[in-house]
Amino acid sequence: MTKKWVTQLGYGIVGCAIEVHRHLGPGLLEEVYEFCLLEELMAEGYEFKHQARMPIPYKGRTLDKRFRMDLLVEDTVIVELKALETVLPVHKAQLLTYMKLAQKPKGILINFFTDNISQSAIHLVNEYYALLPDE
Repeated sequence: MTKKWVTQLGYGIVGCAIEVHRHLGPGLLEEVYEFCLLEELMAEGYEFKHQARMPIPYKGRTLDKRFRMDLLVEDTVIVELKALETVLPVHKAQLLTYMKLAQKPKGILINFFTDNISQSAIHLVNEYYALLPDE
C-alpha cells in the first residue's frame, strides 16, 4: 500500500459517487444514495464492507459496543455518507475518529446534497497515511 495507491482509490470512490449523483441529483435520503453507491462500487470491482462494524479499542481492551462505518472500501478507505444541507465540523470529527479507531489511512466525507460532488467531497488523511511510502 502506498500514498499514491490510496489517493487513486479515493479518486475512484469519488468517481462512483459522482456517477450516482449524476443520475439521482440532490434531495434524496442518504439511504438511497448509499445503496446506489454500493451498486456503483460493485460494478467497478471494488471490495467493500457496508455498515462495517468495528470494535472499540479502549485501554488495551476491546469493548463490545461497536460503531458502524457507512463504507470501508478495499479495507483502506472509510467513506462516510451524508445528505445534508450543511456538513458540520462534528461530521469531520466523526470520520477522523473512525479512521483512528480502525487504523485506516484515509477517509472521505461525501455529501450528496450538493451541486458538485468532486468539489464538496472532503478527503481526510491521518498519521497512518503519513507512514505509507510515496510510491
